[in-house]
Amino acid sequence: MAQDIIHLSTARARPVGAPPSKGDFVPPDTPGFSDQTIWMIAVRDHRDRAAFGRLFDHFAPRLKGFIMKTGVSAAQAEEIVQDVMLTVWRKSAQFDPHRAQVSAWIYQITRNRQIDILRKENRPMPEELKEEPGAESDASQIVGLEQEVSAVRRALSALKPDQRDMIEKSYLGELTHQEISAQTGLPLGTIKSRIRLGMERLRHELKDLKQ
Repeated sequence: MAQDIIHLSTARARPVGAPPSKGDFVPPDTPGFSDQTIWMIAVRDHRDRAAFGRLFDHFAPRLKGFIMKTGVSAAQAEEIVQDVMLTVWRKSAQFDPHRAQVSAWIYQITRNRQIDILRKENRPMPEELKEEPGAESDASQIVGLEQEVSAVRRALSALKPDQRDMIEKSYLGELTHQEISAQTGLPLGTIKSRIRLGMERLRHELKDLKQ
């Protein structure tokens, strides 16, 4: 499965504005449809790998963040995302843009996959997955997550480089303080101080996010 999704997701669309080459899918005039919906239609109707590459680039990081909010590890979240996106490719014929937004459709596939895994592992179901949401709710959660991710990125960019580097290694790279010390050669006290100061700045930058 991993080889299939890597092969598909590495396809890339031609640069915007470049003339179409032979075999390129030229999207129809679809007023009112988002770019993501147009890409999904291209995958559904033309098995367009470049369009799928764009879908993967857009949704994979958002889905990973959403899945991790339910307590799943980064590694398992990546596996679920790959499985979900491969399902999107295989079941693209089922997508109907007049019934659901593409974000809602992909979110529902993700949700169903998470529930299947939890049931197989006999684990309690997080509150986020207990209620059956509607399509509009699904889409709004994806949009909300995207806004949160953008806010966090802006906040990180405002940090001093040494603080940002320590936080990225600790929280995004999932390294322990000891592992960071071994990797950078810095003493533990310096690492802890930079992370503490960086987190204080992040909390200040993000204080309005949940209001």
